[in-house]
Amino acid sequence: MAVTDQMPPAGNSPQAGTKKKDKTHWLYIMVIAAVVLGAAVGLLAPEVGKALKPLGTGFVALIKMLIGPVIFCTIVLGVGSIAKAATVGKVGGLALLYFITMSTFALAIGLVVGNIIHPGSGLKLEPYESGSGGGENSTVAFLLEMIPGDIPVLPTLVLALLVGFALQSMGKSGEPVLNGVKHIQAVVFRLMMMIMWAAPIGAFGAIAAVVGATGWAAIGSMAILMGAFYVTCALFIVIVLGSLLRLVTGLNIFLLLKYLAREYLLIFSTSSSESALPRLIAKMEHAGVSKPVVGITVPTGYSFNLDGTAIYLTMAALFVSTAMGMPMSLSEQIGLLVFMIIASKGAAGVTGAGLATLAAGLQSHRPELLDGMGVIVGIDKFMSEARALTNFTGNAVATLLIGKWTREIDMDQAKAVLAGSLPFDESSVEGH
Repeated sequence: MAVTDQMPPAGNSPQAGTKKKDKTHWLYIMVIAAVVLGAAVGLLAPEVGKALKPLGTGFVALIKMLIGPVIFCTIVLGVGSIAKAATVGKVGGLALLYFITMSTFALAIGLVVGNIIHPGSGLKLEPYESGSGGGENSTVAFLLEMIPGDIPVLPTLVLALLVGFALQSMGKSGEPVLNGVKHIQAVVFRLMMMIMWAAPIGAFGAIAAVVGATGWAAIGSMAILMGAFYVTCALFIVIVLGSLLRLVTGLNIFLLLKYLAREYLLIFSTSSSESALPRLIAKMEHAGVSKPVVGITVPTGYSFNLDGTAIYLTMAALFVSTAMGMPMSLSEQIGLLVFMIIASKGAAGVTGAGLATLAAGLQSHRPELLDGMGVIVGIDKFMSEARALTNFTGNAVATLLIGKWTREIDMDQAKAVLAGSLPFDESSVEGH
């Protein structure tokens, strides 16, 4: 998932906000530098590149270590969020139905595109255990064994669902437990953020190893995946979301994109749609959608309407399976889609949560494919902006659609705002 850098609340010092932004940029720059350096080492010194494979192994092992806790906390809290949103009434129920439908559709699109372009074909990645420089060195083996093992995903998922529904049935008496799980989740995600700062090292080792083993073929396959993902996200926004917006409200998707231009710039600079959350709320209200609809739809959408992330998860999973020479059958792909629908809820915008969800899906269906995740670590950052922009646009469109369906939108004002005749007042963001 994308790195979160929330906009500083009103009253916070600018220095604090700048500091967070700088950290995000440093991590982003380090990952890019690591990928370029790893590719160079793999091309110029293939044997050295292959010997660096344990660096990628160790990083993937750290991600695997947190899969169980991440899945448990997010599913328990996600089920609780569904219950709370649904109790708000017509708006909450309609929003949830729309979000779940669109996320499922986006996951399916990712599978379709992945099956058409077959990203990763020809790489023939080997499992880490049998790769060069992997398990033969006793020191490397000792260091890797220090990382705790992973927790089985499917039993954890079932337990989390049962706990979530049990807490739902307890009503108010279950809220202290939910709050406790929320605090535990904060600790788990803090660990995930700490691990993500090791991503440059993992990316360097993984990219060096795969490029050292396959040469320019690896770089070409990764470029194809990234290009296909960006094109798919763009088509999803223009064709799918644009058509829905036109049919339901009569509004133009390109005018909406122009209206949200400043937010897109902010998202692109932080790789996070969460950074523009306050501005989206203010702009949707300015566009004529009522405060209750905006107040329910936008926050709920940030957890349940992850269109870009959904496309990424399925395309990345197919990339890994194809690159490992172990393509998924149709039944396995459908099972993966169902798992991702559940597992992707509740972890929106958390650093590394996308990688953890991807790893959980692979482990639950084909554990042997986890060894190929190191390559995804290297290019994940390059796809974070497209994920964040698609998620953000999906939430904006959803707010306008639900406003129309519930008759809680002033269409004359919406058309005037998107046409540019009613400029947005920047000072209105302070109240959000």
